[in-house]
Order: sequence, then C-alpha cells, then structure tokens
Amino acid sequence: METKENGSVDTKSSVENGQLSDPAHWAVADVVNYFKATGFEEQATAFQDQEIDGKSLLLMTRNDVLTGLSIKLGPALKIYEYHVKPLQTQHLKSNVS
Repeated sequence: METKENGSVDTKSSVENGQLSDPAHWAVADVVNYFKATGFEEQATAFQDQEIDGKSLLLMTRNDVLTGLSIKLGPALKIYEYHVKPLQTQHLKSNVS
C-alpha cells in the first residue's frame, strides 16, 4: 500500500492479495475514489461533503447512509447493502484474532 503526500492511500495499490486494504486506513479521498470506482460517481461527493474517511465509514449504520448523506434512497440502499456492510464485515473478520 502506498501513501501519497496528502496522506491518502493510493487506491490502485490498496488491493492486497486480491482484496481491498483495510478501510480503517483510508482517507476521505480513498472513500470517495472507492465509491466512484464502484459506479456511484454522483453519490461519492456526499462522502466528501460529510468528510467520511475509512474509520467513519466502518462506523456508519444503515440509517446514517440512508438519511445522513442526503442521497436518493435507491443508491443509498445499494451503497449500504453492497458496499458499506461488506466492508464492515471484512474489517471485522480481518481483525479477529
């Protein structure tokens, strides 16, 4: 994983062994780039506006995503179910001893 001068993690090198690096280490720009790369270009700005970094992303609840980001319900549901929840699960599994 490579850290840029601005402190963000280079998303191109954030894939380790075919999996994403631990989101807990992502800067706001990494979160934004992740959602842009997964097809949520328009909604990614909401994460920037709310200054959601990786640690914040891992703490988000369904309600936070659906109401706190001020994005349309359809994309918000997909973002939570297909991205936020799996990232949280992956983080928890990788940090269990």
